Amino acid sequence: MKKAQFHLALPCEDIQKTKDFYVYILGAKQGRNTEAWIDINLYGNQLTFTQAGAFSFDFKNYRLNGQLLPSFHYGVIVDVETWGKLYARLFSMDLEVTTETTYFPDKTGEHLSFFVKDPD
Repeated sequence: MKKAQFHLALPCEDIQKTKDFYVYILGAKQGRNTEAWIDINLYGNQLTFTQAGAFSFDFKNYRLNGQLLPSFHYGVIVDVETWGKLYARLFSMDLEVTTETTYFPDKTGEHLSFFVKDPD
């Protein structure tokens, strides 16, 4: 089975802050870039960030099974070993990381998740 990949384009306020977070903290690879945008290779998936200045999102959170989740988020699917190493590394840093949570236990779609906030 071929691994699914995605491309996601998102706004950011500061290209350098975004690069620092994704490349130096998350350990992703930098791709093509200019002063106004940057491509990031995150586990084989392409994120493109465009410097957009200040922006606002309404409805920042929602509830799923009694837990508050960020409305605007994306996830990467990795094996359990990679997940554990990434979680341990990020949790040890001074970052806003949620505690690991299992969603849909004992049901189709069961998965282990955590959230880390992009500082930009």
